[in-house]
Amino acid sequence: MARIDELLAEARALGLARYDAQALASHGLQRPRAWLLAHGDEVVDPITAQQLRALFQRRADGEPVAYLTGWRGFHGLELRVTPAVLDPRPDTETLVDWALDILAGELAALAVPQVADLGTGSGAIALAVAHGCPRAVLRAVDASAAALAVAQDNGQRLGLPVQWLHGSWWQPLGPPRVQLALSNPPYLAATDPHLPALRHEPQAALVPTSGDALADLRLIVAGAPACLAAGGWLLLEHGFEQADAVAALLREAGFEAVAHRHDLAGHRRCTGGRRPGG
Repeated sequence: MARIDELLAEARALGLARYDAQALASHGLQRPRAWLLAHGDEVVDPITAQQLRALFQRRADGEPVAYLTGWRGFHGLELRVTPAVLDPRPDTETLVDWALDILAGELAALAVPQVADLGTGSGAIALAVAHGCPRAVLRAVDASAAALAVAQDNGQRLGLPVQWLHGSWWQPLGPPRVQLALSNPPYLAATDPHLPALRHEPQAALVPTSGDALADLRLIVAGAPACLAAGGWLLLEHGFEQADAVAALLREAGFEAVAHRHDLAGHRRCTGGRRPGG
């Protein structure tokens, strides 16, 4: 028989961060983290203890906590996540914050702004924007039917209206044109040294098919004129070392007011610009 504190100590001995160990124990025991901290001497039955040790080992092997618990908090929302979608990162909230700033600022005069999320995955970006700006009409696209099923489930559970579209980038979007488009596309090269640590996540959401880190970013920028309204904004997440290259793509495509937003670590994580006109 093992006590909760003993099991958490085992998790830390495997190299788990304290928060991860507590999150997994909270999930496995169906108790809030505050309860764990107050009941460290509580004895756990052998079957449950074995299940917790299995979770700890999977986390030690690199599996994201979100996949092990099935949930991830993002921009104040609780999202269901599965291995069919990326584990939403806090850095991506930078993209959402920028979009909400534009909707409350430059696009504030629009009664019903049209917004598109390209490569929606779990639906995190689209749902966070819909939650933060109820007057916006959201369409979200993904090439993975499995990912769209997760996103649609999140939308239904949260009661947030988003139209979910299956296809590649701009392709499923018909009229009307959008005033704001966002995307967190694959932007890792096939040779990126971080990929082994991300082996549990869908590789198609991390690496463009060609293996060229900027390939999907180029496609999105190139396809923007067909779907983005004059004066509309395109905001892109990317690797922090890609900021200058993405800014160059936007300027070469005629975008104005090209700028960056920084993530929690101070890196230039997002780059965006506005189409002329409007």
